[in-house]
Amino acid sequence: MNFYRADPVLADLLRVHLPDHLFRHIEPHLDRLGALAGGHLDECARLADKHGPVLHQRDRFGNDRQWIEYHPAYRELERAAYGEFGIHAMSHRKGILGWADTYPAVAKHAFTFLFNQAEFGLGCPINVTDGAARLLSRFGDDALKAKYLDGLTQTDMTKLTQGGQFMTEKEGGSDVGKLTTVAVQEGNHWRLHGEKWFCSNADAEVVMLLARPQGAVDGTRGVGLFLMPRRLDDGSPNHYRIVRLKDKLGTRSMASGEIKLEGAIAYAVGRLDRGFVQMAEMVNWSRLSNGVKSAALMRRAHHDANTVANNRVVFGHRIVDLPLARRQLMKIMLATEQAVSLSFLTADALDRAEAGSQDAAALLRVLTPTLKYRATRDARKVCGDALEMRGGIGYIEEFATPRLLRDAHLGSIWEGTGNIVALDALKRAVGRHGAEAALAADLHARIDDAAGVPQAWRDRLRGLTDKAIGFAREVAGRSENEADARRATSTLYHVASAVSFAWEGAKIHATRGDAKRLLLSRLVVDHRLTAQDPFAVLSGDEGKLADRLLGSQPCSMGDVTEALTAA
Repeated sequence: MNFYRADPVLADLLRVHLPDHLFRHIEPHLDRLGALAGGHLDECARLADKHGPVLHQRDRFGNDRQWIEYHPAYRELERAAYGEFGIHAMSHRKGILGWADTYPAVAKHAFTFLFNQAEFGLGCPINVTDGAARLLSRFGDDALKAKYLDGLTQTDMTKLTQGGQFMTEKEGGSDVGKLTTVAVQEGNHWRLHGEKWFCSNADAEVVMLLARPQGAVDGTRGVGLFLMPRRLDDGSPNHYRIVRLKDKLGTRSMASGEIKLEGAIAYAVGRLDRGFVQMAEMVNWSRLSNGVKSAALMRRAHHDANTVANNRVVFGHRIVDLPLARRQLMKIMLATEQAVSLSFLTADALDRAEAGSQDAAALLRVLTPTLKYRATRDARKVCGDALEMRGGIGYIEEFATPRLLRDAHLGSIWEGTGNIVALDALKRAVGRHGAEAALAADLHARIDDAAGVPQAWRDRLRGLTDKAIGFAREVAGRSENEADARRATSTLYHVASAVSFAWEGAKIHATRGDAKRLLLSRLVVDHRLTAQDPFAVLSGDEGKLADRLLGSQPCSMGDVTEALTAA
């Protein structure tokens, strides 16, 4: 299957968010990646998952030389991601895939989305290499940038230096202020002592990490950001070692390890009293990528479930024709489409924020944790439901579904667990920064811009938007309401997706006469933003929605208006 051609929604959303000349430039490359992701790269991902990395402590002559052995399939995945498509460098280096400039986040994450439908594990090294380059370019001095930046953004595999991000310690994961790694200044560099507990891309050549300069204050204010090379200028290994690799539930293709720092040489990046703030920027960029990758897992699961449902015959019927199975497919579809829409909405906000819009920066501040919180949680459910659609063989590791489910569980842990991210969205983005005002303004503007959508439906979306914003403010404003943070974050996610579906539906209808996406807006309102009677029998109207959404025919605005009026 070509994952790009099988997903016309992706092309629709890219046409909505990108200028036409950029979309036309990247589409042939997306088509090529879609074919690889559904074929060669998918087979490489299966092999890399089955044959994970192995840590070696000595070479064959008995010399103490640590190195990690990877299966050739993993190296092939690296060659495609870094070398052929340059996903890690799209935000930094001009000329990738023949484009004269760097790429906006919307375009870059279209490639992220397709690649991760085949391989999720390598998504982390791609992301942290991208993030290391971003941190270095923003906060590093000229000497550091001259020495390390080019390698981080190379697409020549012989010159590439992959990045890493070593943050977590035994003493604290989310509570970064408790870290105990110490940095001692020695001339123009620093020596690091301590341990890092969960280090993805463990043998990366350029690592960004946090440490407390000797004598600095406690908490996050005393934490500095440092760049630590894997090898010193003379080619010898730096003074740290990989203690062991993690035996993980998912992302088994990628080496995550425990690192012991034994006087490792490192260089300060930016102001030492701003290390945590600087790294937090990278975390937010990473959270967007995390949301996109979770959407990719859901889309892959959605492809799998649809393929099974449309081709397997049970009790004399195709699965897709059975009412209960159709309802399950609708659940898989809705969560998947929500994540896809919100991923590109958030990427668009990032592009506008990078261009200097303060309103977009505030919008990004609340959308990023909201996307990360909900999309990663939905991915676990969607991947599990898709596995069940396949039945018993869906549980067998010869199929992709078990790997999708294992990988999906990382999303809701990586870059902050659900509780931490929900609190970031509510207590910080809303309570501290007032970012919900930017979200309200953006959603109202999209409702106004949804030409052709029935006025009554637009009015309903306005009312739900205001209620969701009010609920978020209420939760953020009082400490005793903290237990509602997850629910309030989900509500923001659902109302944003309902509005996005309506806005996208209007745009897509104007382009090619299909208003089908508006029906998803109704499903969100019915099933995510309206209380359900647990004793009520489902109406036949839902079956009609399923016919339209699961079918391949476009929907006119008249058909959609009828469905919205019945809501």
